[in-house]
Amino acid sequence: MRLDRGAVVVVELDPTVGHEQRGVRPCIIVSDPEITWDQRFPLVCVVPITGTPGEGLLYPALAPGKSGLAKRSFALIDHLRSIDKRRVRRVFGELPADEIAAIDEGLAVFLGFSDRLRGSGPERP
Repeated sequence: MRLDRGAVVVVELDPTVGHEQRGVRPCIIVSDPEITWDQRFPLVCVVPITGTPGEGLLYPALAPGKSGLAKRSFALIDHLRSIDKRRVRRVFGELPADEIAAIDEGLAVFLGFSDRLRGSGPERP
């Protein structure tokens, strides 16, 4: 199964702990395609999707349609996690470029890269 960046996939997230998203649910592949396609790397990073509205950059809205989603949904960027590729049950659809860009912006904020991406942070070796 080919897992492209921006693909909406159905994933088995259990077992979980605490406030982690659980169960079988849609997620977005956010790993680099060269990593996901390489059989040497068994893990892929995903962002779970929910129907519960969130506010701010960490919860960008996702429209139904080409994504395969049946209703307006939201990415849960603060629930970013790596999973084994064997947890992916099937590919559901694909996000449009503007929604992937919103997820990238949220990931940059969540991971502390937003200053470096804008070129205004301290240079690091």
